[in-house]
Amino acid sequence: MLRISDYIKKSLNPGLQSAVSHHNGAGSLLIWNITGACNLSCEHCYSSSGRGNRNETITPELVLSTVDSLNKANIRAVIISGGEPLMSPYVFDIAKILKDNGFVTHLSTNGTMIDEGNIDRIKSMFDYVGVSIDGEEETHDMFRKRRGAYKSSLRALRLLKDKGINAGLRTSLTVHNYRDIPFIFKLAVKEGVKKLYISHLVYAGRGSSVSEIEKTAHRKISSHIIETAFDFVKNGIPVDIVTGNNEPDAIILLEMFKKHYPEFYENMEERILNWGGNQSGKRIINIDYSGFVKPDPFFNYRAGNIKEEDFFNIINGDRLFSELRRTPRKLKGRCEKCRYLEICNGGSRARSHAIYGDYFQEDPACFM
Repeated sequence: MLRISDYIKKSLNPGLQSAVSHHNGAGSLLIWNITGACNLSCEHCYSSSGRGNRNETITPELVLSTVDSLNKANIRAVIISGGEPLMSPYVFDIAKILKDNGFVTHLSTNGTMIDEGNIDRIKSMFDYVGVSIDGEEETHDMFRKRRGAYKSSLRALRLLKDKGINAGLRTSLTVHNYRDIPFIFKLAVKEGVKKLYISHLVYAGRGSSVSEIEKTAHRKISSHIIETAFDFVKNGIPVDIVTGNNEPDAIILLEMFKKHYPEFYENMEERILNWGGNQSGKRIINIDYSGFVKPDPFFNYRAGNIKEEDFFNIINGDRLFSELRRTPRKLKGRCEKCRYLEICNGGSRARSHAIYGDYFQEDPACFM
């Protein structure tokens, strides 16, 4: 994840936090897909979730047996996802176990199941809630394959805000909705959310059948996203813009920052280099709803299963995890001699495998 707004603000005000110490001791992020069940059938879903996956779920007992190993592995925050996590009968039990054991808990949801009946439990169990909205009403409903999904998600976002819950917007960027990004920015400002997370498409699950954005258009929309972040910071608009699964965004951020604030460029450069680009298998790890451990949710590769092995031992005894943690990674294709490798760390390894069958080939979506 590239915290664009945060990096701009802290590079302009280096006293807020040292770039060198930004990640020291911060630990890793676990994305835990606790269920394969979902009440929607989104075309870009990396886990191919739906109603047919209803029986696939993580139990509180399994979570409780894993927390010590998560702590040993320096996991500090857990994003509870799915499927739709609120379809799991155990979602609040799982969140409580994690909170009671010191983890920061996030909920990633489509929002359609949030209502007055569960909002207070959501407030007590989650430090942050991300609600997915992918464009204007017609675009979103097409994306989510349900008429009225947009209204339900927006209603949930407003309910979260009314209850004083830390909530933000999540948008998946594909060829079908990238023209709606200006609308998403306006919506984020209008609804007063604190964070807007834009995830670039990775070819996994049903997302494998979605066409990629043409590279010139892709770079143009990434530039627009980053330029908007500069505008928000300059004008004091309190929406933090974050992108994910497209580490070349950091290269554009550096280029733009040098143009806007050349006298502070070294601060930003140091921060970006310390960030380190793609962190799958290192600062980002995934457990899916069957218990399999993966470098991130988009990987087909399974390193082991927490029902059979210790989480800490899985991630520290696996060859692919070890290779992903190399600095710099040993990559092929355009990435091998790219002058930006130190910044992006090769981008998405899941995308390279989806196209080339090799986790160490170039990222086929790279627009640099």
